[in-house]
Amino acid sequence: MNECYMAHVSGKVQGVYFRASSQQIAIEYSLSGYARNLADGDVEVLMCGEIQNIEKMIEWLEVGPPEAEVINVAVNKVPWQEHHFFSIS
Repeated sequence: MNECYMAHVSGKVQGVYFRASSQQIAIEYSLSGYARNLADGDVEVLMCGEIQNIEKMIEWLEVGPPEAEVINVAVNKVPWQEHHFFSIS
C-alpha cells in the first residue's frame, strides 16, 4: 500500500548535501516526492511509496549525510500525492 509522509528536518541540514543525499536514498527505496530547503534553515522532505521504504527513509533522515547534524525529525502522514520521481529544489 502506498502512502505519503512529510518530514520536517531541523539542525545543520543545509549546505551539507542533505537534499542531494536524500534524493539518492529515496531513489534506492523507490520513493517519489521531494526535498527542499526552508527559509528557516530546515529541510522539508515529502516521501511517497511503500510504508516499509518510507520507514527506512525516515531512519536515514534521523542521521542524514556525514556533514549533517540532525537535531529533530517531525513526521506527519499527508494525503497521497502523485509524483513520478524524487526531486530536489
